[in-house]
Amino acid sequence: MNTEINGIILMFVLTILFAYPLGKYIANIFEGQRTILDPVFNPIEKFLFRISRLDSQKEMNWKEHMVALLTLNAVWFLLGMIILMNQGWLPLNPDGNPSMTPDLAFNTTVSFVSNTNLQHYSGETGMSYFGQLMLQLFQFISAGAGIAAAAVVFNALKARSTEQLGNFYNYFLKSCTRILLPLSVIVAITIMFNGTPMTFLGKDQVISMQGDTMHVSRGPAAAMVAIKQIGTNGGGFFGANSSVPFENPNYLTNIIENVSINLVPIALVFALGFYLRKKKLAWMIYGVMTVGYLCLLIPTIYLEMNGNPMLANLGVTQNLGSMEGKEVRFGPAASAFWAITTTVTSNGSVNAMHDSLTPLSGMFTMLGMQINALYGGVGVGFLNFFIFIIIAVFIAGLMVGRTPELLGKKVEAKEIKIAMLIFLLHPFLILIFTALASYLIYLNPDLPWLNNPGHHGFSEMLYEYTSSSANNGSGFEGLADNTPWWNISCGVVMLLSRFIPIIGPVAIAGILAKKKYIPESAGTLRTDTGTFGIMVFAVIIILAALSFFIALALGPIAEYFSMS
Repeated sequence: MNTEINGIILMFVLTILFAYPLGKYIANIFEGQRTILDPVFNPIEKFLFRISRLDSQKEMNWKEHMVALLTLNAVWFLLGMIILMNQGWLPLNPDGNPSMTPDLAFNTTVSFVSNTNLQHYSGETGMSYFGQLMLQLFQFISAGAGIAAAAVVFNALKARSTEQLGNFYNYFLKSCTRILLPLSVIVAITIMFNGTPMTFLGKDQVISMQGDTMHVSRGPAAAMVAIKQIGTNGGGFFGANSSVPFENPNYLTNIIENVSINLVPIALVFALGFYLRKKKLAWMIYGVMTVGYLCLLIPTIYLEMNGNPMLANLGVTQNLGSMEGKEVRFGPAASAFWAITTTVTSNGSVNAMHDSLTPLSGMFTMLGMQINALYGGVGVGFLNFFIFIIIAVFIAGLMVGRTPELLGKKVEAKEIKIAMLIFLLHPFLILIFTALASYLIYLNPDLPWLNNPGHHGFSEMLYEYTSSSANNGSGFEGLADNTPWWNISCGVVMLLSRFIPIIGPVAIAGILAKKKYIPESAGTLRTDTGTFGIMVFAVIIILAALSFFIALALGPIAEYFSMS
């Protein structure tokens, strides 16, 4: 047991050790400073901007940034639909996998464009290599767009009074070439040498230890696994994701991939501190995120290491902890660590089956996605947290009888209205669509959706929409989700929950950037203190966690008490 805990501590410490210098490097990129990769990528970037006829030096206001982001994603969405619906006859399909139906293609394309990577298909049988490579490209595009949006907000917070917030295309391309690509190459090479395949050959025929002839899927997996973790995408090359030895061969690769999930989201928090020259603010944000993260992580590890109480009541010895749905090479502690790490971010990759977690552990994974601001996805994690900062500043200002201010700018009614609309969108999408799905099941109990009845079946539906709205992509896989209802409804949720929560924070930042700068005084509310951090944490708990209490009570909490 001590070895398992030591492994978790090692992954946690390594993440911080790598994230802090990476944050400084990212801040240098946003500031336009010279980096070690300039000689390699500057000529490529100039060529791309020349053939696309885009001016990378043109300053944009926040609206122009959002138009660029939405246009970029719309183009790739249309291309993705075309390719997935025709992949059966397109090249690089050695296993002869079929084309996707329109509803599945819609869900898959939206999923990867929105950085969700919710997969209602199994990669081995549902996707050609050509389709996998396209989705891998989308993993760069969606992650790069999220980082670029964060850069716009950083600019707005730094500016004294301006509408010009840099160039979206410049931020987007540099995010891909200077951050995501180099890190992905390092991870891909490392896991490839540990056994992850990187080939365009089709299935291989092997003889099992008991003499059976088997056909084992393979493909260019290492490259996709790397960007799925670095870009908090999460979509796996194989159906069972990182629980498959080909995606995650051993404990070393488990450490590398786990560190990769949190690396860029945490680095962007430190980048904010370097970029604004306000390191205390960055540490406050990181501290609040980490306290929330640990509040979910510690009980989950405890629950999974202590086994399933129903099996204990039957007299079954569980020396290894709760091992249902888990890989022996990782164990319950590392599986629990991954489960929380992947759900507090928008990653969604798994090294164990979340449907097999004990009830309260499943609840904690859902809470991470429902809060959706503890580290979060690359770029968008900070944007979600920024909404809570705006709300906390407003409430704190009212409490002390002063006009709320953030970094020298007054926070007024327009900003608060946008912030509350963005906040309310998340529980609205999750709860309304879960209610609709539950009502459909009530009207027609024979719908082939749920493999588990009762409270756990409700949890499966709640988890699916929570994952979709949080742009996470993991699932309680007891749900039969490749149906028109789930493909279309989850696609709609993913679209709304991806782009509206990006537009809102960028709009708030753009509005603040235009306002007159007010120098700090003795009465200014400091936002880089522990006191304000406690205020933000309280806002997150009161607004986010309690919004979902009733739904959680109907699902995992009720299941927990029913097990007693």
